[in-house]
Amino acid sequence: MKNKHSFIYFLLLAFLLIGCSDSKEEEEILAPIISELKEKYTVVTGEDLLLNPKIVGDGEITYSWILEGKEVGNTREYIFNTTQSGKHSLTLKASNKAGATEKTIEIIATSIEALKVETTVYTILTLEKPDNLANSEHIEWKVLDAPSEIYRLSYTNTTNPMFIAAREGEYHLQATDGKKQSEVVVTVKKQAKQLTAYISRVFDYLPAPGQFVNKLPEYAEGDTHEDMVRKAGEWLVGEDAYMITLGGWGGYVIFGFDHTIVNVSGKRDFRINGNAFGAAAGRPGAPFGGSCEPGIIMVAYDKNKNGKPDDDEWYEIKGSSNFSSEDEAWYTIAKDNKNDLNVYRDYEMTYHKPTKEKPEISAKPDNPNAYMTIKDYIRWEDNKNNSGYKIKNVYHTQTYYPAWIKENQLIFKGIRLPENGINEGNFVPGINEGNVYFVLYGFKHGYVDNYPNVENGSAIDIDWAIDKDGNKVDLPGIDFVKVYNGINQENGWIGECSTEVERGEDLHMLGKSIITIKE
Repeated sequence: MKNKHSFIYFLLLAFLLIGCSDSKEEEEILAPIISELKEKYTVVTGEDLLLNPKIVGDGEITYSWILEGKEVGNTREYIFNTTQSGKHSLTLKASNKAGATEKTIEIIATSIEALKVETTVYTILTLEKPDNLANSEHIEWKVLDAPSEIYRLSYTNTTNPMFIAAREGEYHLQATDGKKQSEVVVTVKKQAKQLTAYISRVFDYLPAPGQFVNKLPEYAEGDTHEDMVRKAGEWLVGEDAYMITLGGWGGYVIFGFDHTIVNVSGKRDFRINGNAFGAAAGRPGAPFGGSCEPGIIMVAYDKNKNGKPDDDEWYEIKGSSNFSSEDEAWYTIAKDNKNDLNVYRDYEMTYHKPTKEKPEISAKPDNPNAYMTIKDYIRWEDNKNNSGYKIKNVYHTQTYYPAWIKENQLIFKGIRLPENGINEGNFVPGINEGNVYFVLYGFKHGYVDNYPNVENGSAIDIDWAIDKDGNKVDLPGIDFVKVYNGINQENGWIGECSTEVERGEDLHMLGKSIITIKE
């Protein structure tokens, strides 16, 4: 009996030993693991860079260092040295009988003669032509290495490109005429002053006549134009901004930031909030619409560095209907509704000061509130042989004409967008007397107060900017923004289309990454 138990004991022990042997064998055949190699290195041309990775793995391991597709070493350690400046790709391949593991690193080689310059974050730097390319007429610039993607190198095929970055660190650039090349190392440092992501100053404010004018912001008896600009600033500056109105078509506001907003390639860069929202009801299957009152955007950077938008050139943000509305999702609906879908890029509109603020009541109308309405209130005409009146409605009884303006007429110039408002009352019976329910449909992109502030459609890409001739421009960033109402349309009981403006935001400073769309 005892011998039998001993036999079973030794049999179990043998099985355990075999299992342990199998486990050890499995561990031995694992492929190598590579560590202690950084993703990116920077080195001066002609100097050694010792690469000493840690390799974990049993059994015999072979090594292969591959530079630009060619094997240059077969030991665990490798000394990198090159006379060629620029970006280099180096791969280590470690192999054993279980398999192979690879790790690729990037090495930026800069010549010791590299031009070194310094700047601060959110500051446009105009680069000078390197000495060895002084006689070259055609130069191409590019960024070899950057510690962050929040930067811009503009006008890369000129002798004096512009560079700006939002993050500190060393940015390695290269300039070449095709034969010779030179390196520029830009060290970006922190600014001494504290910066804000929001609007910092309002330079001008002049709304066109509208139902919220003299209320957003509030006019007080005796206020001058300067007073109202100051009040607009008190409402718009900072994170806790309040909404102001631009009134009817052409009304505008001009404001700025305390830094240059970087034009990051492939990203949307800033947002100007409005009060757009979606409709509660309407046409089944219709595109997005509700209260979309698009304001056209103009931008500029502080070229003369005086902190004011005075002699700086303005550029137009090319929204989806700045030239034609045929690609808008609601175009066919609006065409069937006989909306005016023309886009006028040379539009001019004149408003005349009203001669009366209270209606003349001759008889009690069917609608008990209608006696407060003035249909022929503020007369207007444009340079396209059109004319009409702004209506004073029952909801707002103050004067709609800017009360601080003493002149008897106001003239605005700019782009007039197509009419996007449609009475969809037939699809929402009973929502309002007479089934008047206007839906103002949203444009695809490129405007203020066109999409809800939380949606990506409200964010703007500086790369959508064009010059006065309609050509795309390569702006490094912007300091100043002008927004003006782009639509002239009355929409039943909700009144005229009036762009509202609230908080302005530098999306990059706030850490918001929104992919752009190609214009």
